[in-house]
Amino acid sequence: MLITSRDREILRLAVPAFGALVAEPLFLLADYAIVGHGLGTTAVGALGVAGTVLAALMNLCVFLAYGTTASVARQTGAGEHVRAMRSGVDGIWLALGIGAALIAVFWPLAPAVVEVFGASAEQSAQAVTYLRISLLGAPGMLVVLAGTGVLRGLQDTVTPLVVAVGSFALNAALNAWFVLGLEWGIAGSAWGTVLAQTLGAAVYLVVVARGALQLGTPLTPGLAGLKQAGTAGIALFIRTLCLRIVVTAATVIATRMGEASLAAYALATQVWTLLVFALDAIAIAGQAITGRALGAGDVAATRAATKRMVQWGVWSGIVLGLLVLAARPALPGLFDADPRVAELLLALLWPVALFQPVCGVVFVLDGVLIGAGDQRYLAWAGVWTTLAYLPAAFLASGFGVVALWCALGVWMIARLITLVRRAAGTAWLVTGA
Repeated sequence: MLITSRDREILRLAVPAFGALVAEPLFLLADYAIVGHGLGTTAVGALGVAGTVLAALMNLCVFLAYGTTASVARQTGAGEHVRAMRSGVDGIWLALGIGAALIAVFWPLAPAVVEVFGASAEQSAQAVTYLRISLLGAPGMLVVLAGTGVLRGLQDTVTPLVVAVGSFALNAALNAWFVLGLEWGIAGSAWGTVLAQTLGAAVYLVVVARGALQLGTPLTPGLAGLKQAGTAGIALFIRTLCLRIVVTAATVIATRMGEASLAAYALATQVWTLLVFALDAIAIAGQAITGRALGAGDVAATRAATKRMVQWGVWSGIVLGLLVLAARPALPGLFDADPRVAELLLALLWPVALFQPVCGVVFVLDGVLIGAGDQRYLAWAGVWTTLAYLPAAFLASGFGVVALWCALGVWMIARLITLVRRAAGTAWLVTGA
C-alpha cells in the first residue's frame, strides 16, 4: 500500500493509540507471568476469574471513553471547543460517581459473583481477595477512561500513550515487588494495579483541568451535561453488555471444564486481548476522524477514510495472525505452564491466529460507527450477535476448550456481517455538531 496523506493522518492517531492500548495487555501478561511463576496454576485461574469480573465492570463503562471521544471530536470539528471541553469535564465527574457506586455495590457481592464461575474453593477465595482490593481502584480506572476519551476527541493520542506506558510499567514493577519480593500473594498483584491506576487518573485530572481553565470551562459538574452523558452512554452500555455476556459465558464454560482448561483459556484470552487492543488502535483513529469529519459536514472524507481504515484493519489482522503462529511454540514457557495447560494453550493459539483478519475489519467498523454516533444500531447489533453466539458456545461446551474458542469465531463472523451491512448504507452519515 502506498502511504497517502490520509494514511499519515490515520497513523498519526493510530500509532500512539496502539502504544497506549497495547501497554495494558502487555503488562497484564506480565502480571500473569509473575503470578504464574510465584504462585502457580491455581492463582492464575483465580486471576482469570477475578480479571473477567473486573474487565466486565470496566468495559461496561467504556462509553466514558468512546462516547466522549465521539462527542468531543464532533464538536471540535464543528468549531465548538468550549462545548467539547464541557463534555469532557462532565464525563470525568460521571466516572468518579460510577466508580464510587461500583465499590459500594460489588464489595459485599464479591463472593457471590465469584461463585457463579464454579471455581474450586481455593481459586474462589483468591479471586475474591483480588476482586475486592482491585475495586478500590475503580474510580481511578474510570477517570482514566473518561480522560482518554477527552484527549482522543481533541485528536491527541500521544498523551494517553505516555500515561498508559508510565502507569502500566509502574503496575508491573509494583506487582513483581509485592508478589515476589514481599510475598503478599495474589493481594500484592491487586494492590499494584490499584496504586498504578490511581496515579494515572491523577495525571488525567491535571491535564483536563488545565485545558478547561484555558478555555474558561468550569470544573464543577453540570447536571445537564451529566444527564446528557449518561443518556448518550445507554446504547453503548447495551452494546458493551452484550460483549461482556459473550466473554463471561465463555469463562464460565471454561471454568467448568477444569483448572487446566480454565488456566489455558485465561492465558489465551490475554494473548487475544493484546491482539484486540492492537487492532483497536485503528478503531480509535476511526472514532476521532469520523467524529471530526462528520462534525465538519464532510461525508466524502468520512467514506474515504473508512475505506482506507478497513484496508489497514485487514492487513494488520493478517500480520498479527502470522506473528501469533510464529510465537506459538514459545508462549507456554513464558507463563511456566504445566504440561496439560501448555498442550491446551498450543491448540487454542490456532483459532486465535486464524480469526485475526476478521477481527481487523470488525474493530475498525465498530470504531467508525461509534465515532459517527451510531450507538443505537450498535446496541441492536450487539443483541443479535450475542444470540448467535450463545447456542454455539453451549454446543461447544461438550467438545472442549478449543471448540469453545471456535464458537467465539462464530460470534466474530456475525459481528462482521452486521457491521459491513451498516457501513455500506447511509443512515449513519449524520453531519453537524
